[in-house]
Amino acid sequence: MRHLLSTRELDRDQAIELLDIAEEMAAVQEREVKKLPTLRGKTVVNLFFEDSTRTRISFEAAAKRLSADVINFSAKGSSVSKGESLKDTAQTLQAMGADGVVIRHPASGAPHTLATSGWIDAGVINAGDGTHEHPTQALLDAFTMRRRLHGGASRGRALDGVRVVIVGDVLHSRVARSNVWLLATLGAEVELVAPPTLVPVDTSSWPARVGYDLDAALRGTPDVVMMLRIQAERMHAAFFPNTREYARTWGLDDARFDALPPGTMVMHPGPMNRGLEIAARAADSQQSTVREQVANGVSVRMAALYMLLSGERGEA
Repeated sequence: MRHLLSTRELDRDQAIELLDIAEEMAAVQEREVKKLPTLRGKTVVNLFFEDSTRTRISFEAAAKRLSADVINFSAKGSSVSKGESLKDTAQTLQAMGADGVVIRHPASGAPHTLATSGWIDAGVINAGDGTHEHPTQALLDAFTMRRRLHGGASRGRALDGVRVVIVGDVLHSRVARSNVWLLATLGAEVELVAPPTLVPVDTSSWPARVGYDLDAALRGTPDVVMMLRIQAERMHAAFFPNTREYARTWGLDDARFDALPPGTMVMHPGPMNRGLEIAARAADSQQSTVREQVANGVSVRMAALYMLLSGERGEA
């Protein structure tokens, strides 16, 4: 695999292979010495033009556990804040001998530009670009679902027939987009639920149903309910009347959580707005996978770095 830019580009076999490698990496995390020599001598650059805690630290931990050298780059305090272009930054990384670049950028398509421009020879992983995609988040979500549903027999398994309801700010969510394509590839049935103002104008090509009534969607006994964060920082208009109205109509409150079957998984990509999109009791319950998602993120990102940087990289 040359780059990891979008879940839409992964076929079923590639997705399952990534999840299976992540299982092997998860086994490494349970050892006393949580390191492999696989990427010794390789240099991974975390190139973050947007603030991040979970994703950046997760990629840093993943690269270090594979014995790679890690360089963390933040746009704040760098030449980017002085007006340096993405091309100039990429050429600087090329001169430094970067083997892999993990990029988060506010502009949709920036990772694709970096990967296809010829500015740099490194493998590129998209760690979130604008409102476009966040493929490793979708992979760790699928990995978490597969582990919960299939346990120790998850290797080689997909998510055929699993019903997933994704709720909230779909319009601004790169996590939702990546999950829709990956989960459909793995055989899951996906339904998006949101206020009409927070659904993209055209979802006709998306492999998912779209609804506006959360209670109706939950009556269908989904296997997974994934709540999305309200991304106020990307909103420049009034997309719903107020936070109280949103929580009442589209939030996973105590009443809705109590009505869920005991086996239904509750997911959230984080960070959570407790009391808005999800109640504290739901977030902290045994059905919640929020902490598992964070832990699984390291294993999945180790798998992604391994696929890109170990041995000879193949064609995309």
